[in-house]
Amino acid sequence: MIQQIKEGFVNSETHQGITTIEFYHPQSNSLPGKILEALVKEIHFAGTHNETKVIILKSSGDKTFCAGASFDELLETANEAAGLAFFSGFANVINVMRRCPKIIIARIQGKCVGGGVGLVAAADYAIALEGSDIKLSELAIGIAPFVVGPAVERKIGLAAFSALAIDANMWRNSQWAKSKGLYAEVHENIENMDESILRLANSLAHGSPEAMHSLKKTLWAGTDHWDQLLKERAAISGRLILSDFSKAAITKFKRK
Repeated sequence: MIQQIKEGFVNSETHQGITTIEFYHPQSNSLPGKILEALVKEIHFAGTHNETKVIILKSSGDKTFCAGASFDELLETANEAAGLAFFSGFANVINVMRRCPKIIIARIQGKCVGGGVGLVAAADYAIALEGSDIKLSELAIGIAPFVVGPAVERKIGLAAFSALAIDANMWRNSQWAKSKGLYAEVHENIENMDESILRLANSLAHGSPEAMHSLKKTLWAGTDHWDQLLKERAAISGRLILSDFSKAAITKFKRK
């Protein structure tokens, strides 16, 4: 099923127990609110759909997995309520991935920025292509990775998360991301990456749903408070994005 969105889409297909959810936006697969909403709906449906045994999350194109928050929508944010609503979109996606009883495999074919790193961290297993560098750029635009922070820190640890969050203009390469645990695998070419994804997905599709659900609950132990925590974090980002510094920084980034 394709959910058409202005300048983008979210598509979901299920074959032999494997549900592939694909998103696209022409601005380097950035995430406006409508795409975030569609991702929440599709992941929730797949998680409750009996035909789905495992989920693959991917994006279109071959250069960027996800550029994070939509700069256009950030510039349009007029008040704290609107800011909270926008950043709650990221909180909702992370939480629906966390609560989903099915294993989620992320296919990372290109660079990840900001909220894109959060999506990868919220997946249960990430398989990446060489060159899929990462960056948490939020501090450079006057906010910080408050919403995605818990997911990223959980996956790579406080020290590595701190390095990403503080040096917001520094790209870390795919081998760095693998060494810290964000990526489970890094492949030299797309063919090998997709072969590995299909192998794992097929294996899980023939596994015990009860066992995988129990494993996932164990892996995500201690995160039940995230529904409230990420909403609080979204409010912080929603307030900070209103500053003159943020508006000027985002405008400068868009001109590059």
